[in-house]
Amino acid sequence: MRRRPTNLVSFSFFLSLLFTFILFTHTAISQNTTIPVNVGVILNENGEFEKMSLSCINMALSDFYATNSHYKTRLILNTRHSKSDAIGAAAAALDLIKNVKVQAIIGPETSTQTDFVIDLGNKSQVPILSFSASSPSLTSLKSPYYFQATQNDSSQVGAITSIIQAFGWREVVPIYVDNKFGEGVIPYLTDALQAINTRVPYRSVISPIATDDQIVEELYKLMTMQTRVFIVHMLPSLGSRLFTKAKQVGMMNQGYVWIITNGLTNLFTSLEPSVIESMQGVLGVRPYVPKTKALEGFRLRWKRKFQQENPSLVDTELNIFRLLAYDATMALAMAVENTGTTNFGFDMTNVSTNATDLEAFGVSKNGPKLLESLSVTRFRGIGFWTPEKGLMKKLNLTSTNSTSKSHLRPIIWPGDSTSIPKGWEIPTNEKILRIGVPMKNGFSEFVKVITDPTTNKTEPTGYCIDVFKAVMDALPYAINYDFIPFELSDGTGFGSYNDMIYQVKLGKFDAVVGDTTIVANRSQFVDFTLPYTESGVSMIVPITNNNKNAWVFLKPLTWDLWMTSACFFLFIGLVIWVLEHRINEDFRGPPEHQVGTSFWFSFSTMVFSHRERVMSNLGRFVVIVWCFVVLILTQSYTASLTSLLTVQRLQPTISDVIELIKKGENVGFQQGSFVAGILKDQGFNEKNLLVYDSLEEWDALFQKGTTNGGIAAAFDEVAYLKLFMGRHCSKYTTVEPTFKTTGFGFAFPLGSPLVPDVSRAILNVTEGQKMNEIEDAWFKKSNCPDPSTLVSSHSLGLNSFWGLFLIAGITSILALIIFTAIFVYEHREVLKKSDPRSSLWSRIRTLLRIFVSRDFSAHTFKEKTGIPVHSLRATTPSPHNHYPASPSSYSRHTCFFREQGTPSTEYGDPNHNPNGQAPQDIVPTVELASPNQEIPISP
Repeated sequence: MRRRPTNLVSFSFFLSLLFTFILFTHTAISQNTTIPVNVGVILNENGEFEKMSLSCINMALSDFYATNSHYKTRLILNTRHSKSDAIGAAAAALDLIKNVKVQAIIGPETSTQTDFVIDLGNKSQVPILSFSASSPSLTSLKSPYYFQATQNDSSQVGAITSIIQAFGWREVVPIYVDNKFGEGVIPYLTDALQAINTRVPYRSVISPIATDDQIVEELYKLMTMQTRVFIVHMLPSLGSRLFTKAKQVGMMNQGYVWIITNGLTNLFTSLEPSVIESMQGVLGVRPYVPKTKALEGFRLRWKRKFQQENPSLVDTELNIFRLLAYDATMALAMAVENTGTTNFGFDMTNVSTNATDLEAFGVSKNGPKLLESLSVTRFRGIGFWTPEKGLMKKLNLTSTNSTSKSHLRPIIWPGDSTSIPKGWEIPTNEKILRIGVPMKNGFSEFVKVITDPTTNKTEPTGYCIDVFKAVMDALPYAINYDFIPFELSDGTGFGSYNDMIYQVKLGKFDAVVGDTTIVANRSQFVDFTLPYTESGVSMIVPITNNNKNAWVFLKPLTWDLWMTSACFFLFIGLVIWVLEHRINEDFRGPPEHQVGTSFWFSFSTMVFSHRERVMSNLGRFVVIVWCFVVLILTQSYTASLTSLLTVQRLQPTISDVIELIKKGENVGFQQGSFVAGILKDQGFNEKNLLVYDSLEEWDALFQKGTTNGGIAAAFDEVAYLKLFMGRHCSKYTTVEPTFKTTGFGFAFPLGSPLVPDVSRAILNVTEGQKMNEIEDAWFKKSNCPDPSTLVSSHSLGLNSFWGLFLIAGITSILALIIFTAIFVYEHREVLKKSDPRSSLWSRIRTLLRIFVSRDFSAHTFKEKTGIPVHSLRATTPSPHNHYPASPSSYSRHTCFFREQGTPSTEYGDPNHNPNGQAPQDIVPTVELASPNQEIPISP
């Protein structure tokens, strides 16, 4: 019973030995069947960074082949040191390619070193994998054998510009190292800043071997500029020295903004504590690496292994470059395995015997296949960087893009300040702004330069100067400035306003203050603030008393309206006659009487005094519409004439610009003003443009008039017109048109950070009581009549009434059409060709005779005679009763009517009765004429 456990133990031990032997044998066989593949690794000096990178590379191979033990290939690392320069990196790469015959190279570390190594790899067809060279210029070389296994520096530009846009900084100065790494990102950064309207007034380039004195000299130069927002793009070796000196010279105090790129943030933990202390308040951007369990496990394994291998290095931490080195190595191992196990040699057939070292290496036979395999290799890496969708406190892939600073956590800025820096400041060596002001003879109310003969110091005064001073006082900070009068360099004159504004672009002035108008062509050289005066250019002309004009009663209406009205009065009279003359005795009688009555009726509607009655419904409809038109027309005329004769006494001598151009009148404008260009564009001849320099000369030109070398009108801005009208309101007035302009504004250099603050201060001043006080001080109003009492330059025109005339015309024509249709229908038998001897013209004549005769079938005649309608119809010509079927016989049957008060020239006096009996009232008789006799119908 006791031996059985012993036997079991012996048997278990035997099985363990057998399993170990089999495993050892299998491992030995596997190792004997793997193919070693040489790859190169180029790092800098054997320092902390290089040791950490090499440790990650070794761990990548260990983890890769532990997971994929069945793979046939094994990467063999051949490490070389570049001695931290481009020549050393090139020599190391040349040695690896020529002597070791490596299939690929991992490294070098910096962009400057990688630049030349890429050419060697391209020539030898050896892939170059860089995990830390991030310059965008390397990818622009378009070498198929270069793989940038890290984020391109241009990818962080979007994050940087989002920060700048969120805080509203308008100027930025980049500070970068003078090499391939520093220069590569600048074009992308500049373009992105321009896209958000942020200027780059200066680029600070620092040599990688600059001394401390040279760095301090450059920092002092930056302090003399206005911009206080700096973007630093350099590696820690230079960046640590830059920030140390910046703190010493006082550039890490309140008001400064420092933003660092990932060149510093990725290696921030490797900086000395004193350097980190000097960088308090600095903002940085870097790739985002999520905290996952896989990453945490790798970090613990790597840290344990690295400290075992390097016990002297403590508190080391992983960064993005170590993670990328790990990923790049695994990608290379996978690609090498996928290319197969043959052709790892070099082709030396094209190498000449006299070739130099740079030419005495062959071409990798496996290079093209390895290139293809690397290009399609995909795997899940440990670290990755995602561009945030705007600024946010937490990573949220579903959030929308935002550039608002409210999406950021509170920031402690340089100088332990929580206030957002403005991003600019008055330079330390130029604390006083140079403000250019115009020198001019007239219009001193706006700007006038006074020179003290004792001190020879100039001091400008005027409305514009007072507004500027009030605006400067409204700023939340103090700005010192000096006024500098502008005059030509040769002393021959004062120069134009365009010349003065251009001095800002040239740098002679920091700003221009005066009566400077904001116009488009000037905005190409300067940035204007918001306007502080009313905008627009108007025309001013002399006025005359219209009561002295004997024909003033014609002025309320334009000539086209007068003529249209007269034509419609005649037309309406004709329409009423057509509709009424057959049934209305008021419109009967001799032809001249009918014409007079019709037009009398039409014109009498103008004063609603017509006495003639309108019998037909169509006529009444036309009269109702016409009376409505006449009512509106007469009321408008009365109102306009009353205004002319009572309240509105003054009339401009010129009504519009077209009139000036047609008559060739002279017009005036202010010396040096942009108004001259407006007048030329309107079509004025240059010989008709006269210049004035003062209010007095302006008035004198008006007094002369065009015939005596003066002007008939003047064009100027609203601000000058208000000043001129304040003195001469009884003699002149402004009329349309008004050309749109923006008004007066202060001019600053393009992109000046002062512009938004000064514009906000202008709004505060113009909306407050201070602006009224300044205007009252310089433009005190005189006792002038209200401008509303001046007559408008326009009379009532046809364009205001054409709709009424259209309605009246349509109504009248429609009534005529209806009347004609009814008349033709009732006498349609006349038009029928029943008698072959009758012609069309004879039938038309017969129809016209009926048209001009009375219609006794109308109810109006029934009321007069008292005879029933059927009796009248029995004795009245009708196509159904008295007229034969043949139209020719109708011409021989004529009705004669003798009515009371209607004389008959053919049959004598109707009141005479040969039998001595009194005539009956309106008794129609029918008489038969002889067949060959035609007797006309008397009206």
